[in-house]
Amino acid sequence: MKYVEEYRDPEAVHKISEEIHRITRGSWNVMEVCGGQTHAIMKYGIEELLPKSITMLHGPGCPVCVTPVELIDKAIAIAAQPGVIFCSFGDMLRVPGTQRDLLAVKASGGDVRMVYSPLDALNIARECPYLQVVFFAIGFETTAPANAMAVYQARQYGIDNFSVLVSQVLIPPAIELLLNAPQTQISAFLAPGHVCSIIGYEAFESIAAQYHTPIVVTGFEPVDILSGILHCIQQLESGRAVVENQYSRAVQRQGNPAALKMMNEVYIVSDRKWRGIGFIPRSGLTLSDKYAAYDAERCFGAVSYSDEVATVCISGTILQGIKKPRDCPAFGNTCTPENPLGATMVSSEGACAAYYAYAAHM
Repeated sequence: MKYVEEYRDPEAVHKISEEIHRITRGSWNVMEVCGGQTHAIMKYGIEELLPKSITMLHGPGCPVCVTPVELIDKAIAIAAQPGVIFCSFGDMLRVPGTQRDLLAVKASGGDVRMVYSPLDALNIARECPYLQVVFFAIGFETTAPANAMAVYQARQYGIDNFSVLVSQVLIPPAIELLLNAPQTQISAFLAPGHVCSIIGYEAFESIAAQYHTPIVVTGFEPVDILSGILHCIQQLESGRAVVENQYSRAVQRQGNPAALKMMNEVYIVSDRKWRGIGFIPRSGLTLSDKYAAYDAERCFGAVSYSDEVATVCISGTILQGIKKPRDCPAFGNTCTPENPLGATMVSSEGACAAYYAYAAHM
């Protein structure tokens, strides 16, 4: 299949691996930001193909994982109200809030529905005009255009029983925060291809220059990821630090103009709390005043944020690349996909779930 099989070609994989071994002299820490890349790295055993002096760090690239517990509690409270249909992507249904999750609300009689698109939720609002339909709008820049389109269409068609609980976050500010952290060990980044297919990679160029850190836009197949790592090591070994685009078949420097136009129409940039990390200035999106009537926080009450309570779960340090899932005493013991203590285990893109699925017994 075009754009799949050739990027899983064993011969190409081994050639790139050999080249990485040939040129590597120093010790380097490369962080992949996207949870989809984390799963590919574990599934295909990418780390085993690298020199021991290269360490892969797993970043905060799972939108489910970084959704604050207070926002999940607000979603649960809304979903439990009579006259509400609460719609969400499937991953969010099992993410634990303070006391329970959205599936528990459904089991108690709440009308909680899994949808595959925000437009599915909008259609439900059309079909059920006497009920309030709320969509849990989470995600990075990848999901923002479709979520914005649902709000835009709701206003265009006069659908007033539809709202969104927004948890949209932005990748570039998170990368800057990680590079500013005193304990940072990051030598280079693999930038998320899906995000960059929307926003392009121009926004990363100033970061690479300011922090003298290579950033390589990378896809999700084994050849993609190893090629991205090779580009990072080539830069690190030669002392360069620029943005390179390994994922040119899907990403352009300026991104997707139509998607960006829709995002700019509906959203404004705002501060946003990230679970396990804290508040990051200008790292999120919220609805503009023009579309404020579709903000679930306006309809059902604003979220009140608080300091996170310390638990045995170390997902916060895992999301920052400081520790790995096996460093957590609960991993694979009291914390499993069937009984997750944190979002990094429950989400299909979480690092803990990836380790449990592909490397739990290694």
